[in-house]
Amino acid sequence: MDCTDVPPSNGADSVLDGAMPTDAETRQRALLHAVASLPALPGVYRYVDEHGEVLYVGKAIHLKRRVSSYFQRNHEGTRIGHMVSKIARIETTVVRSEAEALLLENTLIKTLQPRYNILFRDDKSYPYVRIGTAGGTGRSSREAFPRVSYYRGAVDKRNEYYGPYPNAASVREAIMLMQKVFRLRTCEDAVFQHRSRPCLLYQIKRCSGPCVGHISEEAYARDLDSARRFLGGDAQSVLTDIEARMVAHAMQLEFEQAAVLRNQMGALSGVLQQQVVDNVPDRDVDILAVAVQGGHACVNLAMVRGGRHLGDRAYFPAHVLDGVEIEAGLSEDRDAEDPAAQAPHAVPFSIESKVLQAFLTQHYLDVPMPSTLVVGALVDETLLDALYERTGVRPHLVHQPRERRRVWLEMAQTNAGLQLARLLSEEGSQRARTMALAQALGLTTEEPDALRIECFDISHSAGEATQASCVVFANHAMQRSAYRRFRIEGIQRGDDYAAMRQVLRRRYAKVAQALAEGENPTASRLPDVVLVDGGVGQVSAAREVFAELGLDVSVLVGIEKGEGRKVGLEELVFADGREKVYLGKDSAALMLLAQIRDEAHRFAITGMRNARARARVDGGQLQSIPGVGPKRRARLLQRFGGVRAVAAATVEDLATVEGISTELAQTIYRALH
Repeated sequence: MDCTDVPPSNGADSVLDGAMPTDAETRQRALLHAVASLPALPGVYRYVDEHGEVLYVGKAIHLKRRVSSYFQRNHEGTRIGHMVSKIARIETTVVRSEAEALLLENTLIKTLQPRYNILFRDDKSYPYVRIGTAGGTGRSSREAFPRVSYYRGAVDKRNEYYGPYPNAASVREAIMLMQKVFRLRTCEDAVFQHRSRPCLLYQIKRCSGPCVGHISEEAYARDLDSARRFLGGDAQSVLTDIEARMVAHAMQLEFEQAAVLRNQMGALSGVLQQQVVDNVPDRDVDILAVAVQGGHACVNLAMVRGGRHLGDRAYFPAHVLDGVEIEAGLSEDRDAEDPAAQAPHAVPFSIESKVLQAFLTQHYLDVPMPSTLVVGALVDETLLDALYERTGVRPHLVHQPRERRRVWLEMAQTNAGLQLARLLSEEGSQRARTMALAQALGLTTEEPDALRIECFDISHSAGEATQASCVVFANHAMQRSAYRRFRIEGIQRGDDYAAMRQVLRRRYAKVAQALAEGENPTASRLPDVVLVDGGVGQVSAAREVFAELGLDVSVLVGIEKGEGRKVGLEELVFADGREKVYLGKDSAALMLLAQIRDEAHRFAITGMRNARARARVDGGQLQSIPGVGPKRRARLLQRFGGVRAVAAATVEDLATVEGISTELAQTIYRALH
């Protein structure tokens, strides 16, 4: 499909919703009427269901022709038909070009996470090697002796960054090399500026000791320049330079200095010899291989920077079958109605190609693109044109590589297959555990993938800093993004039952209200199981809250420790009056329950310790007292050792602290009592 420029539209949005139809036929007529009013312009369309959830996001050069293709054929029995039957309204945004449509489409896919798009989840940002150059003057400054460190996050122009690297291990390996070969410092600035003697790294010859003046600024700068050139891919010139310096020292009979340089050359040569891509003309290359099996896919990205292989990373997209089948149906419709789509550069449909193209569009809009891409599946040239218009970089695309590039692709393809096999194996095991748990709890759910468990635990230290945790298990895995902590207040210290009642009220009061009002089904959905860490007492406290809120108590389950609190002897306690159930120490269901419970305990105790540390170190309640700033707070804590001791002190004792007047001591005393 060719891209045609149109006059600017100012990103005009159109929402084709109107009144909700009362039946399927009326809704179909309303949608067809809406489609008929679409413009023949480039843009992005979104299908939304009756609950406001986005089903699918797509782009089109001709909005009217593309969207109408969904409704002109009978798609019954297919994923397209299933999706079309759910569409309640269509939203569109007109843009000026295919590049703008591509950018907007993938931005919406990432933010809305539609059910029927191939979706690559946002991962953490890529790690870098950072060389700090900001701030300070003089011999002991950071500017004179920059630090090499691991970094992940937004870049700061005052520092230098090398990468990105595919994973943290690659960065740490590079930093270790910087220590071993160039002996650059890696310590924190606060440590560096207050050293009076060299640390252990100097003793084992992993640092040149700039903190105590064992190396001059000029010599350190020379080593730092060599490190920069090496990280930038100019390893051969670094070796040549080191060799020349070694020979010069040997000619002057400075054999100790020559030996140090000889060891540097040996370490650097050893690293280069281990690299499969040593001495090749390609400097920056990404190798992309795709493996598809069992309704899942894996894209393995191997990265070459500066001629060195930095490692690889596996990506597993969601909604592969849904997205691929819809794309396949769209390709058939487009080819049938638009012969121009059969352009010479058009890519024949394949699952691997569609997955790879989804990865390219979602990945390289946020990550710098290298000069060369070696790919294991065909890619539409128009996609590269759109990416070029957006990023300003049009890489050289290699689909059937030869020689060294072929070796890289084969390595990436092997790794993609291995990672996908591991995923399928783990998923099979996880699915089996979920099924075993559903049977043990007497659940009748027909979709174990949709099973959702929320587990609660209470943690405190002798009644101090009471915290409650809620962890979530869904889709056969712990969902960390859905975890929540609750700070428990207004109860008697150490009353775990009151704490459990409070956290359950706070968590499910809105759910009960939504159920009573019959509004948003998503907000009113209870989890399939509410698990509490505790026995009859905790379950009874939880049952009181559910009865008070009018919620189904059959979803409440407690996991009670067995005799002697031994692992494997736990029993399940049901709030609806069923008999206790002992699953057996080898039960897959018990293993899963124990994993969920232990995660809730870990999350709760971590929050409690953090809260306790803030109260003891940062002053806790002292922060809110007028007239008590950081310095006075630090003096109080230093004198008395903690907030409790400050609260136990008399006004006279408080007034003995430097900077605390009698009036302020009285204010502090009143605030803490």
